[in-house]
Amino acid sequence: MRAVARVEGAPAFTLNQLAAFVAVADAGTISGAAAELHVSPSAVSAALSELERALRLQLVHRLRAKGVRPTPAGELLLQRARLLLHQASELEADARGAEAGVSGVVRVGCPPWFAPTMLPGLMAGFLARHPEARLDVEEATQDQLVAGLTAGTLDVAIMYDLDLAPSWQRAPFAHLTPMVVLPADHRLAGSDDGLDLADLAEDPMVLLDAAPSANHAYDCCRRAGFTPRIAYRARTYETARAFVGRGLGWTLLVSRAIMPVSYEGRPLTVREITAPALDDVAVCVVWHPDTLLTRAARTFIAHVLRHGAELLTPRSVRDPGNPQES
Repeated sequence: MRAVARVEGAPAFTLNQLAAFVAVADAGTISGAAAELHVSPSAVSAALSELERALRLQLVHRLRAKGVRPTPAGELLLQRARLLLHQASELEADARGAEAGVSGVVRVGCPPWFAPTMLPGLMAGFLARHPEARLDVEEATQDQLVAGLTAGTLDVAIMYDLDLAPSWQRAPFAHLTPMVVLPADHRLAGSDDGLDLADLAEDPMVLLDAAPSANHAYDCCRRAGFTPRIAYRARTYETARAFVGRGLGWTLLVSRAIMPVSYEGRPLTVREITAPALDDVAVCVVWHPDTLLTRAARTFIAHVLRHGAELLTPRSVRDPGNPQES
């Protein structure tokens, strides 16, 4: 058969050869890469050798009885090879479009104060529309979510736009106002009017001691002209509310609860803050600036932007005749 001439400007290697190289680097052995790719070890070895010839580089050290490890040149190539394979996969998915549907795994991070109220509705609506997709969910504090995005163990995360570096990619979908939560028998609990945060300067505070909530609470109090008297610290949203329900202090929260009671069923009072004038806090979908999002991840972000704000609103104040749809 007559050989087909290579198109000018086209690479001398193939995507299959790149895939073999990446699989070998990840597995550390030819046989492990072959098992991952569902081909024979000889096919993987041949693809790797052909790639090295095409690039005129030694990409791996073949160590007898010790597997395979990339050379310095191979290490430099590895990240770009992953990028090319990702782009090729996304090109195919986008070209197939609606015919193929959305599939694959989206690794989603969410803080515990959003997870019980907003995340189930988001997941159910997204998966109903895209049954071939899968969502892997991790609940963690915001600093842990940032670490997961940085390490590449998460694709996207839902979080406050607080203490985030400007370089992070984000898409805001809701804005929440800081509120004070008081025991039902607190002296300031009886009015429907907003309160001056400075009126709580001498009262014991329950601090939600999780990033970025703690820094935000301190900043709000600073703007009101005082340093809060921290009596107790809670690591979770519901624990902070439970402490308040027991009369151990007041707290400042941004997330809303569906019911005005603590986890124990004790009544709570939520008051707006009229002084000082505090900025709303944006809630965003966030991803690492160096991440190339898959089609499934991009579709999930679009779903959050459509439905996230509605699901953040407590059900008790939503119109019961207008439930969230997928």
